Amino acid sequence: MIPVGPPGTKTTKRHRIHPAWWVAAVAFLALLAAAGFRAAPFAAALMDRFGVRQIVALALILVTAGAGASVIMTASWQLLVFWGLLIAAVALVAVPVVWFVLRDHPEDRGVLPYGADPETYIPDERSTGGAAKRAFAGLAFAARHRSFWALAIAFAICGAMTNGLIGIHFIPSAHDHGMPTTTAAGLLAVVGIFDIAGTVFSGWLTDKFDPRFLLLTYYTFRGVGLLLLPWLLSDIVHPSMVLFIVIYGLDWVATVPPTSALCREVFGDRGTIVFGWVFAAHQLGAASRISVLLLASFPAPRGSRTG
Repeated sequence: MIPVGPPGTKTTKRHRIHPAWWVAAVAFLALLAAAGFRAAPFAAALMDRFGVRQIVALALILVTAGAGASVIMTASWQLLVFWGLLIAAVALVAVPVVWFVLRDHPEDRGVLPYGADPETYIPDERSTGGAAKRAFAGLAFAARHRSFWALAIAFAICGAMTNGLIGIHFIPSAHDHGMPTTTAAGLLAVVGIFDIAGTVFSGWLTDKFDPRFLLLTYYTFRGVGLLLLPWLLSDIVHPSMVLFIVIYGLDWVATVPPTSALCREVFGDRGTIVFGWVFAAHQLGAASRISVLLLASFPAPRGSRTG
C-alpha cells in the first residue's frame, strides 16, 4: 500500500513491492506445490511404512469427506449434490472392502508376488522410520544416479505435453480454428476413453518387453503427433484428427507402467518412493510454462481470433 498525503504534498514513503504481489506470489507457490507434488513421494513412503491397506482406506475416507463437502457449494448445486453423494457412497462402500480384503504384502495371504521365482524369492525387509524421512532419503539416494534424472526429465516433458499442453490448451486452440467447443471437448473425452485401454495394454507390454524400448516408442509417437497437430486442427473433425485422438489417447498414460518398472529395476526396494519423485517431476512439468511456449510456436490459423 502506498500512503498518500494531502493534495500538493509529496509522498513520504513507498513500499517497493505492493502487498497484492505478495498475495499473488504465495498463491502461485501454493498452486505450484499442489499441482507439482500432490504428495506422491510421501504417499509411497506412507504405504511402505504403514501398509497399503491403511493408506488406501484413509484416502477413500478423505475422498468421501471431499465429495460430501462439495454438496454445500452453491454453484450448480443440483449437479454437485448428485455427484458428491454418488462419489461419497462409492468411496464409503469401498472402505470395508479394502480393509477386510486387501493386504499389505503377498506373504500376508500366503502367496508369492506375481511372477516371483519360488526358489530364489526373498521377501523385502519391512520398512521402518518416518514417512517424510524415507521420502527425502529416497530422493537423496536417487539424485546421485543418472537414471533418475533421465526418467524425471522425460516425465517432466511428458507432463508438459499431456496435462500442460493438450489437457489445458487443446479445446481453446481447436476453438480458435473454428471448431465448436463442445466438439473439441468431446474429442478430449475420447482421449480419456482410449487412455484406459492404452494404460492396461502398456502394463501387459511391460511384462513382455524391455521398458526402455517401450518408453522410446511411446515418446516417439507422442512427439510426432504433437508436431503434426497444428496442421490437423480445423473447424471440422476429419479422419486424421480422429487418428491423432486415438493414438494420443492410447499413449496418454502408457508411459507410467514402464517408468515404474524401471524405477523398481534400477532402485530396488526404494523404487516405489523414487517413482513418486519421478511423478512429482511430471506434475512440475505440467505446471511449468513449457507447454505455453510450445503452444506459442504453433502456426496461427487464418482468420484466428486475437481477443
